[in-house]
Parts: sequence; C-alpha cells; structure tokens
Amino acid sequence: MNTQSNGGSGTLEEGAPTEQPLGSRAPHFIKRSRPLHLSWQVGVFVVGLAVVVAGVIMLPLPGPGWLVIFGGMAIWATEFVWAQLVLRWTKRKVTEAAQKALDPKVRRRNITLTTVGLVIIAALLAVYVWKFGLALPWNVSE
Repeated sequence: MNTQSNGGSGTLEEGAPTEQPLGSRAPHFIKRSRPLHLSWQVGVFVVGLAVVVAGVIMLPLPGPGWLVIFGGMAIWATEFVWAQLVLRWTKRKVTEAAQKALDPKVRRRNITLTTVGLVIIAALLAVYVWKFGLALPWNVSE
C-alpha cells in the first residue's frame, strides 16, 4: 500500500481525497485575540443552534428537516472539532450506505420486495373495487 503524509493528519492512500485538518477555521486576526475568538465561537454556536432547531422543527412539518440539521452541523464544524468529527462520521456512513445500495444482491432484494409490496397493494385494491365498486371508503354503506 502506497501512503503519503498529510501534514500531520495521518496517512492516506494514493488517490484518496484529503481531509481538512481539525480545528477552527476562523480568520487569523480573530484567532489572535482570545476574547474575539471566544465571541466568534459563541456567534457560530448560536447561528448553528438556530439552524439545527429550525431543522428539528421541520422534521414533522413540511420542509427539508435533515438537510437543514446537517447544514447547522456544517456551520458548527467551521469552529468546533466535535462537529467536524460528527460530519466526517456521517459522510463515511452515507458513503458506505450508498455503496451498499449499489451492490447487485441488495438491489435485487430491494426490487423484489418492492414488487411483492406493489402486488399485494394491487390485490387489496382489486378486492376493494370488486366488493364496493369505485366508492370512497367513507361513502360505503354495508
């Protein structure tokens, strides 16, 4: 295996995408002043929290809830190592799931299960139409 150094962030396989180093991405002039950097971190946290809360609210309501939550995590990841690690883990899991979904055995199983489900739904609809006709369920009288 051919590995190369990535400036202290570990070794990588040739051709693998490089990960950004962990830590604050605040401008240098902000990082120089501890009070300014702390204020910056509080601001980033508050904005990220507002976005995550909006995403959580969107989960039961119409809207892209998970996308907004991950957007809030990305905002936090500009400043906090724990959020950067969570995002890296999430990206890795999404990539693994996508690779698994493309596996021919898994695709065949999913197609088979979907087909069986559609056949069962079609059969239930056919029985309903045969028994009650095209009447809506709330208008059916026995």
